[in-house]
Amino acid sequence: MNPDLGRLQPYPFERLNALKAGVVPAVSRPHIALYIGEPKHPTPGVVAEALLEHLHGLSAYPTTKGSAALRGAAAQWLTRRFSLPPGAVDPERHVLPVNGTREALFAFAQAVVDRARAPAVLMPNPFYQIYEGAALLAGAEPWYVPCSAATGWVPDFDAVPDAVWRRCQLLYLCSPGNPTGAVLDLPALERLIALADRHDFVIASDECYSEIYADESAPPPGLLQAAARLGRTDWRRCVAFHSLSKRSNAPGLRSGFVAGDAAVLERFLLYRTYHGCAMPLPVQAASERAWSDEGHVVANRAAYREKFDAVLAILGDCLEVERPAAGFYLWPRTPLDDTEYARGLYARENVTVLPGSFLSRAAGGINPGADRIRIALVAPLDECTEAARRIRRYTESIR
Repeated sequence: MNPDLGRLQPYPFERLNALKAGVVPAVSRPHIALYIGEPKHPTPGVVAEALLEHLHGLSAYPTTKGSAALRGAAAQWLTRRFSLPPGAVDPERHVLPVNGTREALFAFAQAVVDRARAPAVLMPNPFYQIYEGAALLAGAEPWYVPCSAATGWVPDFDAVPDAVWRRCQLLYLCSPGNPTGAVLDLPALERLIALADRHDFVIASDECYSEIYADESAPPPGLLQAAARLGRTDWRRCVAFHSLSKRSNAPGLRSGFVAGDAAVLERFLLYRTYHGCAMPLPVQAASERAWSDEGHVVANRAAYREKFDAVLAILGDCLEVERPAAGFYLWPRTPLDDTEYARGLYARENVTVLPGSFLSRAAGGINPGADRIRIALVAPLDECTEAARRIRRYTESIR
């Protein structure tokens, strides 16, 4: 067996199951799950209809590169959304469909990292655990860039020693952040591009939460947008990852795309061709339809804003919690150890949240997720408000 499999740490939800083991919650209250970032809003009808219309495509093998129509729709969406120069994103060279960003983020490290050169892969801390697993199975050392309240929960890149930057082959970004909702601004992204040039590493920017944000007039910027501001429309060393799971409430579609550096994507396409992960033709057709429609995305954001308003009205003076700039998570501080809080909340109120320490690693003697919980506002509005009332009741009972 691959010995690197032994380096993988238990997944957060596996740890959560162990934490809850043996606890019998109050049966008088139905369970409310706020621990997993699985959208529960309806998948747009136009997406489902396109999927059904193209079921005949199941009779043919899809190509790994995907259809020209899908790549074109993705390129057009990128250009509109991030105000990129017309024609700068070439669907033939700069776009590659993937079966969801989780699969692509993992596979990307396997294609990019040269394990013969003592590689380091940098990632935010707290983080999406796929980054760590991808680094470990690529033979690299994960290096955790701290995010804290003091930095507004954006990664503190000044804390990275020069020796680590020199070993860096891949930098994972997540903006808007999971679990914090923090957004990297354009100057920060431009600075990272300069660092990538200086130390010769690739930036993988996970932007799957980019379409869920608080202010309609201020959408989160993206890596390719920063590159374009620098006049770098060859997108060198820059690859952005986008998904329909959150944007279009279609996690089961397993559809996204990567876009950026043509030379990097050419090699990634080679890897994926051998990996055998082509997107089925009906999924391609549904994805093309989704990327071409913005109406459902605007409505989606409005639904999340309504939930944030309702939940924060209940919890705002009870927990230390702030409305995030983007994403659909709350990241409050807990009045006691985060694991103890999550276990007690489940036992007393039958509400499941995710301990923040499960989403981060102790580095430099500090676990930045400790004494925090992640609350995913994905359930229907009435469930979110009911869960907020239960969280408040439990919190007041333990003070």
